[in-house]
Amino acid sequence: MEIRTQTGAVMYEAEFRALIKANDGPTWDVTTAEVLESLGADVVFEGPQAQPTRYQVAFRDGVEQVEGKWYTKYSVTDMDAEAITSKDAEQAKSVRNSRTEKLKDSDWTQLADSTADKAAWATYRTALRNVPTQAGFPWTIEWPDAP
Repeated sequence: MEIRTQTGAVMYEAEFRALIKANDGPTWDVTTAEVLESLGADVVFEGPQAQPTRYQVAFRDGVEQVEGKWYTKYSVTDMDAEAITSKDAEQAKSVRNSRTEKLKDSDWTQLADSTADKAAWATYRTALRNVPTQAGFPWTIEWPDAP
């Protein structure tokens, strides 16, 4: 549990207890709203999480009072160019790994003694290899259907 003091400082319960004890304040067994009120403090409730887009990151941005109660506040900020490049590269790697697995899963179709429709499977495998050339790569992928 987080607690907001009269000074505006926000801390965890253990820190708050230590602060009160260090200032010769009272001790208590269970932290309740009544105990906190008597000590001039408030519970900080968890606020709604920020909803970042693909190229944003969420971060905690202090606390805010809403209708008399204190809540954690979250904000978003845009990624810099280096972070965007890194995120795109990570996504591209993930898509390529998925493609490699799909190719491995269909390797059997190209064996000489396979009874699979080799031409249909070869077309499918070519489409898999061409996934990185798709216009939306690496974020929008149209996976080919296996024969």
